[in-house]
Amino acid sequence: MPLVLGAAVAVAVDLVWRVPAWVGLVYVVMSLVTFAVYARDKAAARDRRWRVAESTLHLLALVGGWPGALLAQEVLRHKTVKASFRATFWCTVVANLVLLAALCSPAAAQILGTL
Repeated sequence: MPLVLGAAVAVAVDLVWRVPAWVGLVYVVMSLVTFAVYARDKAAARDRRWRVAESTLHLLALVGGWPGALLAQEVLRHKTVKASFRATFWCTVVANLVLLAALCSPAAAQILGTL
C-alpha cells in the first residue's frame, strides 16, 4: 500500500508540475542499490559481521531508494522490529516525497534557472 501511495504522489506532482523523465530512473536505480545494501546488512547480521550504519540506510531511502528499502524490509524481513528505525524510515519517505514535489514546483524551476 505505501508503494501505491508514493506512486500516487509522484503522479499527482507530474500532473500538476511535470516530473522530469530521469526522476523515475533515479528511483529505480536507488531502489536496486538500497535493496542490495539491505540484503548485505541482513547477511552481516546473520553472520555477526560488521553492519551497515542505520544512517546510511536512511540516507539511501531519503535520496529515492525508499521503495527498494520497503521491499527489502518485507521480502528479507529486515529492519521491521525496531520502532525508532521504522519511525525514522517513514520520515525519510515523507521527506523524499515532499522534496520531489518541491523540486518539481515552478518556484524551484525559477530559483534553479537563476543559478
